[in-house]
Amino acid sequence: MRLLSLLSLLAVFACSPAPESTEPTIHPLIGSWRAVLSSPGGELPFGIEISAQGEGLTAFAINGEEILPFSDAALDGDDIRLVFAWYDSRIEARFDGPDRMVGIWSKTVPSGVSSLSFAATRGTGDRFLPVAEEGLESGPADASPSIAGIWEVAFTDEDGTEPARGEFEQTGSQVSGTFLTPTGDYRFLEGSYENGLLRLSAFDGGHAFLFHARAQADGTLDGDFWSRDTYHATWTASRVDDPQAELIPDAWELVGLNNDEGKLAFTFPDMSGFPVSLTDDRFQGKVVLVNIFGSWCPNCNDEAPLLAEWARLYHDLGLEVVGLAYEFTDDFERSKSMVQRFAVRHQIGYPLLIAGTSDKSAAAETLPDLTSVVAYPTTIFVDRAGTVRKIHSGFSGPGTGEHYEHLVAEMVALIEHLLAEPA
Repeated sequence: MRLLSLLSLLAVFACSPAPESTEPTIHPLIGSWRAVLSSPGGELPFGIEISAQGEGLTAFAINGEEILPFSDAALDGDDIRLVFAWYDSRIEARFDGPDRMVGIWSKTVPSGVSSLSFAATRGTGDRFLPVAEEGLESGPADASPSIAGIWEVAFTDEDGTEPARGEFEQTGSQVSGTFLTPTGDYRFLEGSYENGLLRLSAFDGGHAFLFHARAQADGTLDGDFWSRDTYHATWTASRVDDPQAELIPDAWELVGLNNDEGKLAFTFPDMSGFPVSLTDDRFQGKVVLVNIFGSWCPNCNDEAPLLAEWARLYHDLGLEVVGLAYEFTDDFERSKSMVQRFAVRHQIGYPLLIAGTSDKSAAAETLPDLTSVVAYPTTIFVDRAGTVRKIHSGFSGPGTGEHYEHLVAEMVALIEHLLAEPA
């Protein structure tokens, strides 16, 4: 009898499921990754950080001081997907071993689709690999050990030469900084300077920038700039001793009006296709900020949160903001979708109108009262009488430090001055 009872007990245990493991399951994507895009100029590195969020994933692109959330991150079988929906941009990859993924970064652009090969290796480290390890040509043996400071820069491409202002900080061989141009800035750049070779990169999901330059015997820099898979420019730079030197034109003076009355007129459809004009009742007797932008534009994305905040803060005092979107295609539904994503991302409550395509000459034709459109964004300050008082081309974003802070203070002071004027 005891034998039968023992056999019965063993049978029960044999049919019972094995106890579940208490060890947590680690998702294969979770962790830090050193990512690289294969730019025509060489490796364009940035960081990726992926963590668990409930039953899903959350991912961020690490671009120097900037931490940028992907709108979607997923692993479906062997397929890895990291998406920046607001730029119509995505990384599609697969694992190449447990600690490496390979694939393609692609983005919609006016000419179709731009793409670069993508690879990422688990772990972190210096943004760029050492010059010796890369086998790259160095600068002269007596090159300055530091490029920290202010530089007068000239970028040259097939359309001509544009001035810029370079500002860099350096700790050891690690460099951070940006370039300010008459129409904006190149945002947060990070990289290295060693053996007379400067390398800088930036990736924010929609824009992939790579800069190289070699120190010259006379102390200048001579370099190349690549953007995405097609754009290339050369650049030169000379060190500037005076930090207050005016190296680029005044962004408040680049665009004027074609009429003596100081008026701006437009009529464009809103997201529902309903026509909106500056002469509509909602704008009468109000201070109006007319913002020319594109959802694809990096500096527009820098300025938009401020416009949204000002629209909320000053609305009851008489401020209206209206955005004129110039997108990559003339497909209204696509433009509408991209602008809606832009609005959600920046919590925008003011009206956004679909105004045209991103070509600046074509944009200027839709706004004949302006002498030109030279930059995205362009912000037009209209007083309570409907008179254009100021026009600012471009925007110096957070990557420019004190320039950003000064511009924001200047714009706020102008808004408050116009609001203080009688209706």
